[in-house]
Amino acid sequence: MESLSTKEKTSKDCNGDSVFENVVRAPDVPVYAVMVAYSKDPSPVKLNLGIGVYRTEDGKPHVLNVVRRVEKLLLDDVSATKEYLPITGMAEFNKLSAQLVFGADSPAIKENRVTTVQCLAGCGSLRTGADFLAKHYHQHTVYLSQPTYGNHPNFFLAAGLTLKTYRYYDPITRGLDFQGMLDDLGSAPSGAIVLFQVCSHNPTGVDPTLHQWEQIRQLVRSKGLLPFFDNAYQGIVSGSLDMDAQSVRMFVTDGGECLVAHSYSKIMGLYGERVGALSIVCKTADVASRVESQLKLVIRPMYSNPPIHGAAIVTAILKDREMFDEWTVELKAMINRIIHLRQQLLDAFA
Repeated sequence: MESLSTKEKTSKDCNGDSVFENVVRAPDVPVYAVMVAYSKDPSPVKLNLGIGVYRTEDGKPHVLNVVRRVEKLLLDDVSATKEYLPITGMAEFNKLSAQLVFGADSPAIKENRVTTVQCLAGCGSLRTGADFLAKHYHQHTVYLSQPTYGNHPNFFLAAGLTLKTYRYYDPITRGLDFQGMLDDLGSAPSGAIVLFQVCSHNPTGVDPTLHQWEQIRQLVRSKGLLPFFDNAYQGIVSGSLDMDAQSVRMFVTDGGECLVAHSYSKIMGLYGERVGALSIVCKTADVASRVESQLKLVIRPMYSNPPIHGAAIVTAILKDREMFDEWTVELKAMINRIIHLRQQLLDAFA
């Protein structure tokens, strides 16, 4: 029988200070703090210029027509289930995602040198890649552009990697500091990881030309650097999915290795579905197979396997020619409207 003194001690312990009493309040994440402030602002003319999401003419969230169409089909599909996906995700989704960025005729795909695993959007893909590199790559230094997307450093720091930067944006010319970029990457240690953005560089909007990309590729290969591409905006720059992927395809057709984090948040408006993938291009099919086996061990303790709904939407669109064409038309219309709005803003300040 529990003694009175024990009961009193237990009661005192429970009523005392929290075991988390020394936890310091973390600062708000700026972009999400803006969202909260926006939701509380009563102004009828407020605009949310924080998080990067597409809005309709009246400022409402926009769901692509082709996405709504696919969701209705999925709802009516009696064969569809809610079973767990494999650790690597939906196989058809992975195959189509690799083809979208590398091209359906990519030699790397045909030779089975690419392993693709479904991840939780672009952020999850980058973090999965970072964790894999921390465990299985000899060099732990990552070079990020200066500036870069605000969350980029977090993925690699959380994985235990060391960060350095390379010059990218020139505020005087408001363009690319190409020579500075080459100089910094040229002085990077052999094997260093370099994070590039495939197109529509966040936050500057400045991209290298194809000629400059070729010079970057030659430097990367001659130095033995490992390129890691963030592919969040494919199709949003030129309106062409193939044109916008030319940078990363250069690094695949040369037979070298690289990593690519894909995201469907922006290009299909699937922000809340968290749909993405990580592709790793390897020297041989055997290496790719072994890399995939280790990616499973990275994913298993993090989230075990990815969600099914968003991947099912993307798969349905990518595999059907009519739906694919409908998507690209909608995407192009969104891009044209954004360009028009930017021009209007520029004219207003002129």
